[in-house]
Amino acid sequence: MKAKPTSFSVLDLVLVSEGHTLKETFKNALELAQHIETFGYTRYWLAEHHNSPAIGSSATSILIGYVAGGTNSLRIGSGGIMLPNHSPLIIAEQFGSLASLYPNRIDLGLGRAPGTDRETAQAIRSDFMQAAHSFPAELETLETYFSTKNAQAKVRATVAEGVEVPLYILGSSTDSAHLAAKKGLPYAFASHFATTHLEEAMAIYRNTFKPSKVLNAPYVMAGVNIIIADTDEEAQRLSTSLIRMIVGIFTGKRDYIQPPVAMNEEYKEILQHPQVHQMLKYSFIGSKATVKAQVKAFIDSTQANELIAVTNIYNIKDRIRSYELFAEIMKELNE
Repeated sequence: MKAKPTSFSVLDLVLVSEGHTLKETFKNALELAQHIETFGYTRYWLAEHHNSPAIGSSATSILIGYVAGGTNSLRIGSGGIMLPNHSPLIIAEQFGSLASLYPNRIDLGLGRAPGTDRETAQAIRSDFMQAAHSFPAELETLETYFSTKNAQAKVRATVAEGVEVPLYILGSSTDSAHLAAKKGLPYAFASHFATTHLEEAMAIYRNTFKPSKVLNAPYVMAGVNIIIADTDEEAQRLSTSLIRMIVGIFTGKRDYIQPPVAMNEEYKEILQHPQVHQMLKYSFIGSKATVKAQVKAFIDSTQANELIAVTNIYNIKDRIRSYELFAEIMKELNE
């Protein structure tokens, strides 16, 4: 059994549902954050993605400020900022400013993937591949800009120097596990979609972890897909929006999030497709009782310090209800 309670948080892609404007979508993101703050969640993270009509979190730093301004105590951050897309100087300035506006509430999760397709990555930054390979060095540069020791340098992020912004390393393979362990930083694995290397990445991180001024021991965060409703049948119905979203990713026909329909044989067959089945391995869908058993088994197996719940469904009210029930589950499991 785990000695400490398992924290629980939210990762939001700010999904754009069919028939909704971007303004409505952003308002829904704030409403969701305000609710999960009352439910006892640790943090609300936004994921940087580009060139997808279904995802509204592309201007991640701006939305972090918007959500932080409409909440009171919830930690708000990036899950993550894709550092190779950006200049470390600009990210330091953005997050230094955010953390000055909202002290002790801003997280900076960092990944090395583009969060988009190859063509868009090139449009964002022409030297993206070089920057991706230089991720460890870019991270060092970013840390330098946050340090007061950089005060005498010719190039400074003056609004970031000495400002407390916790860094987290994100990963979907084993590469970043080595980096997070070497730096002694918290490690968040994207197991809500990249399920293959979760156990290996966690083992690498834990076995090679070097204590730092940030952490004395490894801290693992794991992403899980969560869809909870009053009945298993209703949760399965809600999940059809997620299934259609994934099919769109695999077929290159990305669209807005579609309304749910009744679970039928076609959707059940899609779920058995090897790629879809693997991608949704850590997806817990059903009533509260059903999901509670699944989540308990996952925590017992991984010993994750924190779960980051991702609920990609159509209706904001259904999402809020799902997160409310998940919070109840986590509190019961932590008793």
